[in-house]
Amino acid sequence: MSCYPDAGTVRPLAGLYLDSALPDHGRGGPFIYANYIVSLDGRISVPGATGGQTVPGDIANARDWRLLEELAGHADVLLSSGRYLRELDAGKAQDILPVGTGDAFRDIRAFRRDQGLAPQPDVAVLSMTLDFEVPARLLEQGRRVIVITGSAPDERRVKAHEQAGVEVIALPDVEQPGGEALAARLGGLGYRRVYAITGPYVMHMLLAAGVVDALYLTTVHRIIGGRPFASLCEGDRLAEAGDFTLASLHVDPHGPNGCTQTFARYDCRPSRPPGSRPR
Repeated sequence: MSCYPDAGTVRPLAGLYLDSALPDHGRGGPFIYANYIVSLDGRISVPGATGGQTVPGDIANARDWRLLEELAGHADVLLSSGRYLRELDAGKAQDILPVGTGDAFRDIRAFRRDQGLAPQPDVAVLSMTLDFEVPARLLEQGRRVIVITGSAPDERRVKAHEQAGVEVIALPDVEQPGGEALAARLGGLGYRRVYAITGPYVMHMLLAAGVVDALYLTTVHRIIGGRPFASLCEGDRLAEAGDFTLASLHVDPHGPNGCTQTFARYDCRPSRPPGSRPR
């Protein structure tokens, strides 16, 4: 049920995000948006049984997954990280890079086709060390896979990625790939909508640079506790807080085991343009 902006309206889950058009550009160039699922006490991940971090089983659910897929349906490129690909290769992470191929996601694939988008979004991977392998299935799907790194990458690893069919882009004058230079480079490559499916440290970097345009947040109304605690933004305190305004809010009574959950979109309310100095 919709709470905002159309209070009281009831609608099906399918199409909730797919039917909402996203802009072709954002504050830093392309429109950059992110998505998380979180417990009522703010947990987005817990240690996995085989290492790494994983979405808590207490909150993971198919209805939220459907919306993750709808958001991927809008994307020109998915922004990921070398850490995620290492965990994926080790069997410690769920594969969230492709748009779903099952019957349940047929409408999303049709949406991409109707919008003139490629069957699958391209993939951009942030990494300083380049010490990972790109899964061959990403390249076999005909997708452009780009690794974006700092200005002084390990040439041996660059060559290994290029031999595997992966494009490596070194951002000039930066040690860590990210921020405004990242947004500008993705825009220069022709990408209009960038879906950041990364962890809390990359989210911190994007927020610090002032290039996040929208945040989609599924909140499952459960308190699960646990240590270590991880929020959706991890790192030093931001020099300037990221301010957001509520754009939409829906209540779903069909969360895990009948628990309610909310689906919210927050749009960034910039207090300063990217590139300007914090006050």
